[in-house]
Amino acid sequence: MLSLIETLGLIVPNLIFVAYVTVGERKTMGSLQRRIGPNIVGYYGLLQAFADALKLIFKENISPTQSNLYLFFLGPIVNLIFSLLSYNVIPFGYGLSYSDFNLGILYILAVSSLATYGILIAGWSANSKYAFLGSLRSTAQLISYELIISSAILLVILFTGSLNLNVIIEFQKPIWFIFPLFIIFIIFFISCIAETNRAPFDLTEAESELVSGFMTEHSAVVFVFFFLAEYTSIVIICYISSIIFFGGYLNIFGIFYQIYIMFFNIFNLQLIYIFVKKYIIFIEIDFYTIFEEDYLDIYEDIINIYLNLKENIYIKNYISSFNLGLKTCILIFMFFFN
Repeated sequence: MLSLIETLGLIVPNLIFVAYVTVGERKTMGSLQRRIGPNIVGYYGLLQAFADALKLIFKENISPTQSNLYLFFLGPIVNLIFSLLSYNVIPFGYGLSYSDFNLGILYILAVSSLATYGILIAGWSANSKYAFLGSLRSTAQLISYELIISSAILLVILFTGSLNLNVIIEFQKPIWFIFPLFIIFIIFFISCIAETNRAPFDLTEAESELVSGFMTEHSAVVFVFFFLAEYTSIVIICYISSIIFFGGYLNIFGIFYQIYIMFFNIFNLQLIYIFVKKYIIFIEIDFYTIFEEDYLDIYEDIINIYLNLKENIYIKNYISSFNLGLKTCILIFMFFFN
């Protein structure tokens, strides 16, 4: 029972996150195309994703008469399940992951590769040349760009000497891999755009000749599975990118603490006081009093509060999850603006 609750606690929030990614994309596309986008259902259109889901769930399911119905419905389910399995090893904080596999990266690559079978099964079972050609084209593109993604990840593995995602994150405490491997990140990011069928690599759909790609014959609930699998893949790719190149859950604001350490503990601010008192004689004594007694005391209190909160395991995990989520959201919007 506890395992089921933990699984639901992992999957349901991420599915809600995926739902709001679709709303974010539609609002972004609306802004780029000088229109409003979703703005009716809920405040500022925030409930539009749930309205779309209900609409598709209650629509009539239409399937081709000559299709293999078992495989026709199995393909989208396989695609969604293998997309969701990647959340199993994502570290959302210090020790905050469902499973801490030593072969975490290898697991994600294997699971994402198996999701390709769902596309092949769905395209073939529809008994439609449009869906079948779309599935072949999509599979060829996925396999091609997986080679580039795997090669880029291999360089990170050579840097860290580990396939464990937590080890890779902790290895980036001195410096994120985005700085020494910036060119590799650009290649990796372009390949990720192609892997998730985003423009300008959305050739697998090819509306002019293949109608809607491998999901041409799917509708209603089974189409929802494909839709969720596609956007889940985008979120997973952005999670992996932030973990491998941007330090994952490492504090994005930690640089301010490092600046504090440098100036207040190494150089000691009294050296600055001596310089100011010796050479800038026109400053009044009251300014020194305020600066020394009030401003520095407040700043020291803020630093002490920060350090005390930093040692609290719950606050630490909340902050680390926020850091990973913030980096992932930035990468997601980079997908939309590419």
